[in-house]
Amino acid sequence: MDRTANRAARTRPNPAEGPRAAPADPAGEAPPDPANEDLPEVGHAYDLIELLFFAYRDFVSDPDRILAEYGFGRAHHRVLHFVERNPGLTIAELLDILRITKQSLNRVLKELIESGYIAQRAGTSDRRHRLLTCTPKGHRLAADLARLQGERVRRALAEAGPAARGPASRFLLAMIDAGDRPAVRRLIAAAPDGAAAGSGAAPALGAGAALGAAPALGAAPAPEEG
Repeated sequence: MDRTANRAARTRPNPAEGPRAAPADPAGEAPPDPANEDLPEVGHAYDLIELLFFAYRDFVSDPDRILAEYGFGRAHHRVLHFVERNPGLTIAELLDILRITKQSLNRVLKELIESGYIAQRAGTSDRRHRLLTCTPKGHRLAADLARLQGERVRRALAEAGPAARGPASRFLLAMIDAGDRPAVRRLIAAAPDGAAAGSGAAPALGAGAALGAAPALGAAPAPEEG
């Protein structure tokens, strides 16, 4: 009788101890947090992964057709785009942005310079820096490519509704590594939207100005095409 009473006392809750925690999961996992019950289960987000794939496929297909007429590829397009948007960009800054190997960038730059689409000059404060700008015909080609992609973006925003731009921008920014986001924001803001950066509408950035004081974007280089 005494042994049974002792077992009951051990299992009876003690009001002074407060409510007991939920028992641990036998598999070793903590019980679910009630605060997360309203969050949707995303899983692998295959729908978004595939939508991003198909959206990018068609987004780059428009300029691809024009680039092929010049014997250029997507690496040439990226160089033209960022030099056009940020005249005075240095090669080091371009490497930070594109994350391609220096050898790959040198090949693409050599072709664009020899074809007369990009010009380079020595820096004013440090003559070891080579500052890149688009020539008039480089500006025209970059503008044509941006117009095609801008039209696709405008059509998509018109179809999605006027309120879609803000959430779309926040989503795309959130897809970028957190440490790179301040530099990306500054880079996007460097040339005014809608202004022809290579035509004198925006001041030349000069060495180091494109990325401001943000941490370098550079990481392990990736292949330039794709």
